[in-house]
Amino acid sequence: MDARWKKRKKQTFDMVEVGNIGSPVSRGYDIVNVLAIVVNLAVSILDTFTTVHARFGGVLEGVEVVTVVFFTVDYVLRVWTADLLYPLLTTGRARLRYICSFTGLVDLLCFLPYYLPIFFPAGVVAFRMFRVVRIFRLFRINAYYDSLSVITEVIVSKKQQLFSSVFIILVLMLASSLCMYSLENEAQPEVFSNAFSGIWWAASTLLTVGYGDIYPITTLGQIFGICITFLGVGMVAIPTGIISAGFVEQYSRAKRLGEYADESDVRFIKLRLTRSDAWAGKTVRDLALPRGVIVAAIRRGKEVIVPRGDVALQEGDTMVLGAEPLKDDQHIDLQEIVLRDLHPWVGKAIRELDISRQTLIVLVRRKNRAMIPNGDLVLRQGDTVILYSQTRLTEAERLRV
Repeated sequence: MDARWKKRKKQTFDMVEVGNIGSPVSRGYDIVNVLAIVVNLAVSILDTFTTVHARFGGVLEGVEVVTVVFFTVDYVLRVWTADLLYPLLTTGRARLRYICSFTGLVDLLCFLPYYLPIFFPAGVVAFRMFRVVRIFRLFRINAYYDSLSVITEVIVSKKQQLFSSVFIILVLMLASSLCMYSLENEAQPEVFSNAFSGIWWAASTLLTVGYGDIYPITTLGQIFGICITFLGVGMVAIPTGIISAGFVEQYSRAKRLGEYADESDVRFIKLRLTRSDAWAGKTVRDLALPRGVIVAAIRRGKEVIVPRGDVALQEGDTMVLGAEPLKDDQHIDLQEIVLRDLHPWVGKAIRELDISRQTLIVLVRRKNRAMIPNGDLVLRQGDTVILYSQTRLTEAERLRV
């Protein structure tokens, strides 16, 4: 019972987290999650229109209830499977860490303000304001699309430069506010009444918003305003340039890694275990595979199993083995030939074939069966023959089979 419970918990964790695209349940949950976020936000926006609320208020409220219940269930499942998200912590510490994390707080505030007025009716307006936090659930979409994560990576990598540029803008804003107060206080005492009254003007001017509700009327004030406007264009361009340069640097780094890094691919083969195979019934750690060969995955029915050492292999399992690919500097040529109806090798034994002495047949695949060839093996139509050629092995004199 405990093993079955752990299995269900692992399946639930795989479902609520960014799921496996190959799993229909996980992929479906991801789609429902994104739709619930978008629909909930759309309902919150439509509910602000008086005419829409008067006509479809009941429908909008029903949709909101459904999405809030979904958020509640989603939060409970994430708390329950938090120990799988943080496997190095105990169950209690893992759940506490998720609850106190940014994503955990956002998930909690997505549904909690909806229930609080039931217990505290006096705070309905305040609790409704907290519902705005649900917009942060849109950041979960970032987990489904890797391209969106580039924005986060750029901001994190350039946070020092961005902080410096924002600090410069704040200093310039404060300085221009003090200067404009000195120039405009006598002409507009009701507008520039103190040193901080010009901050609104400085913000709207430096950030190129320019509402026009506060503006200088003296000659010196207008000249100073023109200078601040030019400086504002340059100051706002600094963070924009930093982020743009970060994007270029990020993509250039990826390109350099692809062009100049030494890549070592892993090649995979697939085999299906039958009752007569010696591996059937053994665990992965008991296979005694040579160094450099790994069991990448095990497919059992519709389930893909991560091949840990204690996983026992069964008849009918499909194993995916990985190994380092053959390097070109070893000069070994392998050819694959599929025998058709009129091929001259069809119906002949291997010893009767007229092939070079430096070429060997190392494998014959017939339907789903792989056969190690001997001289008496008769080739048939549809067989796949793997040839091993020594034509480029200049230093070799003999091949031992």
